[in-house]
Amino acid sequence: MTARDISFASFNLLNLQTPGEAIYGDRDGWPQEVYDRKIEFTGDMLARLSADVVGIQELWAPEALKDAIEAAGLADDFVALTPPGHPGNRIVCAAVVRSDMVVGDPEWITDFPEEMVLKSSGDDPQQSDISVNLDSFSRPVMHLRVKPHDDTPAIEVFVCHFKSRRPHQVWRERDWYDRDVHGDHSTALGYALSTIRRTAEATALRVLITKIAKDSDTPVVVLGDMNDGKASNTLNILSEQPSYLSPLSRGGGGNALYTAQTIQEYRSTRDVYYTHVFKKQRESLDHILFSEQFYDNSKKRLWAFDEMVVENDHLNRDDHKESGTNDHGVVQVNFKWKPERG
Repeated sequence: MTARDISFASFNLLNLQTPGEAIYGDRDGWPQEVYDRKIEFTGDMLARLSADVVGIQELWAPEALKDAIEAAGLADDFVALTPPGHPGNRIVCAAVVRSDMVVGDPEWITDFPEEMVLKSSGDDPQQSDISVNLDSFSRPVMHLRVKPHDDTPAIEVFVCHFKSRRPHQVWRERDWYDRDVHGDHSTALGYALSTIRRTAEATALRVLITKIAKDSDTPVVVLGDMNDGKASNTLNILSEQPSYLSPLSRGGGGNALYTAQTIQEYRSTRDVYYTHVFKKQRESLDHILFSEQFYDNSKKRLWAFDEMVVENDHLNRDDHKESGTNDHGVVQVNFKWKPERG
């Protein structure tokens, strides 16, 4: 790779916490021997990827991420970007970035933007009013800027982790839940609430991206565990569903995001992309999306898609707590500096 090329990865760490510290309701956390295996696995993965920018999800303790970077032998060239003063009492998004690429200070966005309003009286007479009162991300979205070379523009990078598809535990609600009334329907209600929350989070991030990307030539990349598939409404909202043009065409959506999965599929004879296994069902929950500055057929292309790699062999066994592996595949995408002529 040349100095202007760049690579990105998305890596869910499965609750990386220092040994003996609480993880949700588990007050004892990881035993030392399990922590050591997690650090070994995470370090080996970071070293094998050697991506310029790695978006991190499910980090508890910043010290643990630094231990993994040390284990990878990357401490001289890479820096861990974590929320300032984070005490390790909840999961956060973070990043491992090549030190000389970082521009300015990253930020962690908790509140939805003011433009984010989900309220409507319906668009036909048969619909009743709807209003969603969410106003913040479950896990703050990380926003950072990187610049591969003095001759390239800075890239706006977002790292996200949306609400899981696990149903909300509505039976915990005290102000409305009635077991006799709602008990038989708690699973359906919980799944609906999870979907609404994830949809709202995707929409709020889409608003933030639009404020940067629309009517501009600013490169944007989104890395994350989005807990939904490529064809889901979550990804449709984020991407704005751009058209993928034929090789002889030239276009590109000024406000759209393209998925690495789709571009890779165009280059393959079969779809073998998966990043998560649940009840033996393989699906893609982790994604890398990018603006037209990284899209091969865009008139405004600056970087060309090289390849996507998914590290997922560790998903073949459901022994993550014992082996120290994580329960998501790790996605990496490489781009070559190759501006469109003219």
